[in-house]
Amino acid sequence: MADLLDPLKNPLTYAAPFFVLCILVELAALRWLDHDDSTTGYALKDARASISMGVVSVFFLTAFKVVTFFAFTAVFVWFAPWELPTDTWWYWVLLVVGLDLGYYWHHRFSHRVRIAWAGHQAHHSSEFMNFGTALRQKWNPWFEFFFWLPLPLLGFAPWTLYVAFGLNLIYQFFTHTETVDRLPRPLELVLNTPSHHRVHHGSDPEYLDKNYGGILIVWDRLFGTFAPERQRPTYGLTTKVDTYDLLTLQYGHYREIAHDVRAAQGLREKLGYVFGPPGWAPGATRAGVVPQGPREPAP
Repeated sequence: MADLLDPLKNPLTYAAPFFVLCILVELAALRWLDHDDSTTGYALKDARASISMGVVSVFFLTAFKVVTFFAFTAVFVWFAPWELPTDTWWYWVLLVVGLDLGYYWHHRFSHRVRIAWAGHQAHHSSEFMNFGTALRQKWNPWFEFFFWLPLPLLGFAPWTLYVAFGLNLIYQFFTHTETVDRLPRPLELVLNTPSHHRVHHGSDPEYLDKNYGGILIVWDRLFGTFAPERQRPTYGLTTKVDTYDLLTLQYGHYREIAHDVRAAQGLREKLGYVFGPPGWAPGATRAGVVPQGPREPAP
């Protein structure tokens, strides 16, 4: 546990100065580029909200580590049929790929189940796409536990999960930008790139529920959730969020769920408002009323 909480053994600690440097470089680059669209680049209030969310999220991620470490260790010690050697190169390759697959399914779950979306939607609430937006992290990471659980069961040491997740987050930071166009085609075929991730942050109908991958985009290609970038996305939620209040951005949707549940008639409706897709309403169908992806329920 001491090693787990040691900031000097957390890859994010070493990445933080590079995050700051990249934001400054991006700001400088945008300063000298012509942009007709006012949503390109940075806005002070938006960037301040994003960075503040990122700073506070460190405390929630630490709590997540502490709570889940004991459960992962119990599974690893008592139920794993073997212990994989952490001092081999292939261990880390398998772990990074395996955790990225778990990330894909957790990310997809977070967009398709409203109670999970309530925690994740804060990350999508910015109408800007820049390195600052990458820091707009959720404060409610708890569902990730269930998608990581197979890894210690397969013999991956629990402490290594957090290292791999840190590497995953570092990689994803660099996908949040409009200053990088498409990369060479072989990379675009395999990796999650800025182009692919711009699609994921789009609220345009053709971009909703697309490109969930963390490091690899192959999961989206395999499971039918891939969409190429055809035009510049409209960023943010489909219902505009006119606030920079951090508590509202992080927890406002939970309040909306509670309101809908109280007004619901019968258990089925109550469960639908909690576990249905975002925008679920009685009598709605996937092909009809139910909105797809990062959007808010209709008022």
